[in-house]
Amino acid sequence: MNFLNFPFFLIPRSKLNPPLFLISFLSQRNHFVSSHVMMELLTTSDTTSSSYWLTWRVLICSVIVFTPVAVSLIIICKYEGLKQVKHDGKESQEGLSCDELYDDDVWKPCLQEIHPFWLLGYRVIAFCLALATIVSKTIASGAHIFYYYTQWTFTLVTIYFGIGMFLSIYGCYQHYKMSSCGFNVQHVEIDAELGYYTPLTNRKDKNVLRKALNLQERCNVSQAAGISSYLFQVIFQMNAGAVMLTDLIYWCLIFPFLTIEDYTLNFMTVNLHTLNAILLLGDTTLNSLRFPWFRISYFILWTGAFVIFHWILHACVSIWWPYPFLDLSSPNAPLWYGLLAIMHIPCYGIFALIVNTKHYLLSKWFPESYLLKR
Repeated sequence: MNFLNFPFFLIPRSKLNPPLFLISFLSQRNHFVSSHVMMELLTTSDTTSSSYWLTWRVLICSVIVFTPVAVSLIIICKYEGLKQVKHDGKESQEGLSCDELYDDDVWKPCLQEIHPFWLLGYRVIAFCLALATIVSKTIASGAHIFYYYTQWTFTLVTIYFGIGMFLSIYGCYQHYKMSSCGFNVQHVEIDAELGYYTPLTNRKDKNVLRKALNLQERCNVSQAAGISSYLFQVIFQMNAGAVMLTDLIYWCLIFPFLTIEDYTLNFMTVNLHTLNAILLLGDTTLNSLRFPWFRISYFILWTGAFVIFHWILHACVSIWWPYPFLDLSSPNAPLWYGLLAIMHIPCYGIFALIVNTKHYLLSKWFPESYLLKR
C-alpha cells in the first residue's frame, strides 16, 4: 500500500494539521512534493523514549500481537512436518495425515490431461512479471518501498514463483522419466495388501518384468514431500492470506476514499494491488497443492514478523510509521491492532473457500483425471 495513497482520515484529527493535509493533497495531484518530507511529518512522538513504550496501549497491543504468534508456533509444532511412529518395534517417520503432501504435488497440474510443461510455462511468465514489477518499482521509488507490507508480500510472491519455476523444471524431467517406462510397466499393478505384482507368463520374461517393476517403483510412485516441497507449500499458503489482506484493505478501505478525493490511480499502484492476486489465483487453478487450515499460522507469523520488525526499528530510531494505524501513541491503537488481527481469519478463509471450491468442482467434473484424489 503506497503511503501517498493512504486515507489520512484514519489519523486522529489532533495529529493531522492543515499543512499536512495540504501537502498530501498536492503530492497526490501534482507529485511535486517529496514523499519523504510528508512521511517525516507523521512522526508524532519520539519512539525511542521509554515513555512511548511504557503505556497501557503498548501492553494491550503486545498481547494482541504475541498471543496469536505463540498459538501459531504451538499449532505448527503440533501439526506440521514429520512425526515419529513405530512399526514392528522400529521407529520411522511419516507425514501427518492432515496434510499428506507428496513430492509431485508441487509440480503436477491438477488434471492428468494437463502436461506439467503448462504449469512450468505459467510459473516462468508469472515470475518474470512479478520480478519486473518489483524491480521497476524499486528503481522508480527507491529501496524504502520495502518499508511497507505490500512490498514484503509482493516480494514473497516473486520468491514463490521463482521456487515454483525450478520445481516445475525438475517435475518436467521427472515426467519425462515416467514416460520412458513405456509398455513394460503397463501390466504392473498395485494391490492394497499385496503391494506391487505383475503376471509372469513364462520364466524367460521374469527379468524383463522385474526390471519393469523396479522402474515403476522409481517412476510412478509418489514419494513423501521433502523439505523444499514443504517450504513451497508453506510459502503458497502464506502468500494466499497476505495477498488477500493487502488487496482487500486497499480496494475496500483505501481506494473508496481516494475516489472521493478525486485521486487518479497510476499503473504501478494498480499493478501492485492486483497482479499479486491474479498470478496466485492462476497458479492455484493449475496446481495440485492442498490448503490445510492449520497453515494460517504461517500467515499470522508473517504479519507478526512485519509488526515486530517495525517495533524494534522504532525503538532504535524515531522515524515515521509506514501506516498510521501502527502508531502506538494513538488512543485507538489497540482497536486497530485488534481489527487487523481478526481480519486474518476472513482473508485466509476467502482463499481457502476458492481452493476448496476448485477441488469440489474438479472432482465432480473430472472424477477420473483429478489428481488430488489419491
